Amino acid sequence: MNPFVERLRRGVLVADGAMGTMLYARGVPFDQSFELVNVTDRDLVVGVHVEYIRAGAELIETNTFGGNRFKLGGKGLGERVRELNRAGAKLAKEARDVAGVPVFVAGSVGPLGRPLKPFGIVSPEEAYEAFREQVEALVEGGVDLVLLETFSDLDELCVAVRAARDVTDLPVVAQMTFDEDGRTLRGHTPAEVVRTLEPLGVAAVGANCSVGPLPMVDVVAAMVQVASVPVTAMPNAGYPARVEGRYVYSTPPRYFADHARRMAELGARVVGGCCGTTPEHIAAVAEAVRHLRPSSEPKVVVQLPRRPEPSAPAEGQTELARKLGRQFVISVEVDPPKGTDPTKDLLGAQLVKERGADAVNVGDSPLGRVRMSAAALCVLVQQHVGIETIIHFTTRDRNLMALQADLIGLHALGVRNVLALTGDPPRAGDYPSTTAVYDTDSVGLVRILKRLNEGVDLAGKPVGRPTSFCVGVAFDLHPETLDREMRRLDQKVEAGADFIMTQPIFEPETLDHYLRRAGSPPLPMLVGVLPLQSARHAEFLHHEVPGIHIPDWVRERMARAGNRGREEGLRLAAELLDSISDRVDGVYLMPSFGRYEVVAELVSRLRAHPALARRARTQG
Repeated sequence: MNPFVERLRRGVLVADGAMGTMLYARGVPFDQSFELVNVTDRDLVVGVHVEYIRAGAELIETNTFGGNRFKLGGKGLGERVRELNRAGAKLAKEARDVAGVPVFVAGSVGPLGRPLKPFGIVSPEEAYEAFREQVEALVEGGVDLVLLETFSDLDELCVAVRAARDVTDLPVVAQMTFDEDGRTLRGHTPAEVVRTLEPLGVAAVGANCSVGPLPMVDVVAAMVQVASVPVTAMPNAGYPARVEGRYVYSTPPRYFADHARRMAELGARVVGGCCGTTPEHIAAVAEAVRHLRPSSEPKVVVQLPRRPEPSAPAEGQTELARKLGRQFVISVEVDPPKGTDPTKDLLGAQLVKERGADAVNVGDSPLGRVRMSAAALCVLVQQHVGIETIIHFTTRDRNLMALQADLIGLHALGVRNVLALTGDPPRAGDYPSTTAVYDTDSVGLVRILKRLNEGVDLAGKPVGRPTSFCVGVAFDLHPETLDREMRRLDQKVEAGADFIMTQPIFEPETLDHYLRRAGSPPLPMLVGVLPLQSARHAEFLHHEVPGIHIPDWVRERMARAGNRGREEGLRLAAELLDSISDRVDGVYLMPSFGRYEVVAELVSRLRAHPALARRARTQG
């Protein structure tokens, strides 16, 4: 039998506490890779391990929690995964030799730091390879077991377990994080976590990080009730506070140790600490559980709070949702101003509304440039103009928590038509050093919106009355990229999209080519039309703006127009609309340089079009 597994059979084992907290207290900033310290300040890492061993820890974790290619890659260290993880394992073994105590060395493996599909952008295959790479390096470094910790996504943890089990026959311990209500971020209960992980061959299951010691007691008890393998518990030292520029945890060692003892009494076989815990906390824990032996008493039955059911019913459809597929829809783009004065854009929205537009689109920092927030302009337009908006909502600037918070806020403010976008990278804009988030992409965003429409957030927690978002997705009709775009569109449709808005096209053949391939769009489609302003404008869009392709003959016509480019651009757009308007569900008009009067003329022309008038009477 493996020595670690045999040790757990004999009684409670004390694990160490936080490594990051100790390095931070000694001057290593949070924005630096803690794993890099394995090669830049070896003595510092060894010293922390030794402190925990002398405090009574029988298990120490390598300083490799963020040592995967995704997290290290974000700090320019993606090519050093093997080096830093091997070094972390060797330092822990060196500390064991220095302390002269035969402790177990656990190879610490944390989550990737990026959500997996379908809500994120990392595939399970990519995740598997990243975990396998890290575990291989830790095993090469000589760890005694693999500790997978602080996972909030059960699917990601399962991938990590499979990768670890494929690499080594060493024991694998798998730990999840839980909220105050005793569920994971995705809403799994402790029992569900245990029942999912045990068949994968883990040596132990448990909870770590998450919350402080008091809420974790019930989580551990619930796991013990159903687990046939040992249960581990490593909570945080409460919640952190920022004091004079430093993060401080206030839970005292004695209080922490009392609850660690309670978890051990309930059946936990490994107790230790996570964020905020120190050698003082672990010394108190070691003393508190020193004389405990495996209990033969019946397991305590714990009832975690039941999550309330979402409220119902949802609010009614948006006006746009009622029109899509039933009437010819016209939407006009209104870009947020670069400053604080939205007057021009509000007047533009008023103009196109008067001419017959059904909605206005509002961009979210297009091309990665700073403008008034799209949410603010949407609210102003709806309040002052009285026309529905379609907000371009990107995943670029918000993590999963902020995405959901902003969406709930938008719904409360009455902004309920959303074009789900990944977003232009900030390096394409005015702030090349700005970092993007991209926790998820447009497909994941559609799924999140549909979850909110079911009355729950991504974690399965009720949001009150279900939302009534009408969800659009972007699509590029250009023939050269059509195969890829159609595959991507299939994913968006499967995720639950309600309608499609295309990149601008400039000749009817582009639409014809798509319709020959697809037969008909899978959802109501609004085709993008962008009136050109000049030959220079056409050349710029074609050569420098992603997703825009202008045929040679169109650019040649604009060149021949000379200083009458605006009139020629309007004429080209009108010809295109005459050709396609009887074959699409609507159009999405994009004025350039705030020329709302140009697209207003096109709106008027469309509303007066005989074929569309007959169609409206028939559908009405």
